[in-house]
Amino acid sequence: MTPGGGVPAGVDGCKAGWIAVHREHGAPPSASVFATFEALLHALPDATIAVDMPIGLPDFSNRGGRGPEALVRPLLGARQSSVFAIPSRAALYADTGNFTTEEAWYAAHRRASEVAMTTSDPPRGVSIQAFGIFSKIREIDQLLIARPDLRGRIFESHPEVAFCRLNGGTAMILPKKIKGTINPAGMEERKALLCRQGYDKTFLDQAPPKGAASDDFLDAAAMMLIAGRIASGEARPSPDPPLTDRFGIQVAIWA
Repeated sequence: MTPGGGVPAGVDGCKAGWIAVHREHGAPPSASVFATFEALLHALPDATIAVDMPIGLPDFSNRGGRGPEALVRPLLGARQSSVFAIPSRAALYADTGNFTTEEAWYAAHRRASEVAMTTSDPPRGVSIQAFGIFSKIREIDQLLIARPDLRGRIFESHPEVAFCRLNGGTAMILPKKIKGTINPAGMEERKALLCRQGYDKTFLDQAPPKGAASDDFLDAAAMMLIAGRIASGEARPSPDPPLTDRFGIQVAIWA
């Protein structure tokens, strides 16, 4: 599907739901948090959205995951571990319950891993990191299945791929996090790049909205620039042309 115009919005998942950095025409950017992706769409009805979330799910997962992951990892050098393989659609939907206990959560993770093992070659389970975003992947997936009209507005991207593309094809040197803790030097490296792309440093230095972490906010800010590139026709998908899943949903990482 050909990208369209619209207000650019960069989106990332966060503890409270979804954080969006968006900019109305002629106005400075702003940041908002939404409990659901549907609420985000309602608030930003004309937005072109770049989101840090896998879109388009495989029926079977081959080595390296879907096509996009294998293509973008070599671009990122030491940052390529941030791109993890997405398991099969069946694994994503193996258990869709609301887990009220830690035991239930880990049991659901085991079930998803069992399904993933039978729908991948070589057989591969589900990482804790990937399982943690399953509900958000399903949230977007269900919207795109139910509303094909959204497929020209919502595009998958990835923060480190975005930073690399915005940096002239050179990956970031420093990690944003070290052992799960924010790395200030890595954050500053990315803020400096975003400022060269037009952001005001005071905007990037502000506390993130309640329910979002500082790295979520920064990633969403990068995603907004990619949304602008998509709307203007500058962005390119990996692969090009995009693949499609069984529902006709595009499978590509845009930057």
